[in-house]
Amino acid sequence: MSFTVDEIARRLGGRVEGDASVVINGVESLNAARQGNLSFLSNPRYSPQMKTTRASAVLVNEAWQGETSAVLIRVPSADAAFAQVAFWLARPAVVYKPGIHPTAVIAEGVTLGKDVVVGPHCVIEPGAVIGDGTVLVAQCYVGHACEIGKNCRFYPMATLREYTKVGDRVILHNGAVIGSDGFGYVREAGHYTKIPQVGIVVLEDDVEIGANTTIDRARFGETRIGKGTKLDNLIQIAHNVTIGEDTAMAAQAGVSGSARIGSRVQTGGQIGVAGHIEIGDDCVVMAQAGVTKDVPPKSVMFGSPAMGAIEAKKLHAHTMRLPEMKKRVAELEARIKALEAKS
Repeated sequence: MSFTVDEIARRLGGRVEGDASVVINGVESLNAARQGNLSFLSNPRYSPQMKTTRASAVLVNEAWQGETSAVLIRVPSADAAFAQVAFWLARPAVVYKPGIHPTAVIAEGVTLGKDVVVGPHCVIEPGAVIGDGTVLVAQCYVGHACEIGKNCRFYPMATLREYTKVGDRVILHNGAVIGSDGFGYVREAGHYTKIPQVGIVVLEDDVEIGANTTIDRARFGETRIGKGTKLDNLIQIAHNVTIGEDTAMAAQAGVSGSARIGSRVQTGGQIGVAGHIEIGDDCVVMAQAGVTKDVPPKSVMFGSPAMGAIEAKKLHAHTMRLPEMKKRVAELEARIKALEAKS
C-alpha cells in the first residue's frame, strides 16, 4: 500500500512544505530511511539527522525549524501522527480462523464463546470460560476456572494459572505468566516454610502484558492491573500489588509485594519499587530509579533511592565534581603545608 504526501497530510490534518505528490510506501527511522520512506522527528536530539536523512518526507511538529532536503508534513504531534501512518502502511494483520486445533487439549466443563481460536498444543483446564473472539495462538495454558473475556489474544507460551480473571481485549505476549504463586515464606529454625498463596490475579479490560513478564497471584485477595495499563517485557509484579488505569511501565521493572501504583503513571526501564509503598496518580518514575518511600501524585522521581528529579540531578552533578574537588583540596593542603614550613 502507498500514499502520496498530500493524501497523508490531508488524513492527518497536517500542512505540507515541498512536493506533495511524492509517493510514500513505507516508514523508517531518520538514519535508516530511503527514498519512498516517511520518517518523523519528535525528539530534538535527533535534529542533526534531518540534514542527512534520505527519507522522502518527514513528519515534524508545527514549530520545528531546521535544514533538510525532505518534504515536510507539519502536524501538532509528529510522534502521534507517525503512529497513525505506520498503522496505515503496516502489513496486513494476521487473521486466525476460528476453531480448535486437533492437538489442543480441552478438559470437560470448559465454556468457549463464539469464534474462539484454540491453536496447536494449547491446554485448557476444567471450569475455564473463554469469551467470544478470543485467540489462543499456540501452546497456551489456561488453568482451572480461569475467566477470559472477549477478543483477547494470547501469543505462544502465555500461561494463566488457576482462577485468574481477564477482561476484554487483553493481550498477553509470548511467555507471559499470570497467576504464579507469590514469593511468600516463613523462616523457622533456619528453614523456609511456604505460605499458601490463595488469592488471584485480575487483569482489567485493554491491558497488554509484554513477553516473559510475570504477575504473581495474591497471598489473599487480588493482585490487580487496571484498565488500559501496558506492561513491557521482563517485568515482575509481586503478590497483592495494584496498578491503576492507563499506567505504562517499561522493561525490567520490579514491583514488590503490596505496593500500590496509581493511574496514568509512567515508569522508565529497570525501576524498582519497594513493598507496601504507594506511588500516586500521574507520576513519572525515571529509568533505574529505586522507589523506597511513598510518592505524592504528579511527582517526577529519579535516582536510587529515588527523590525529586531536580534535586537528584543536582546531587548527581555535585557527585561528578568530586574528583576535581579532591584534587583541589590536595593542592590546597600542599600549599598550606609549604606555608607552614616557611613560618
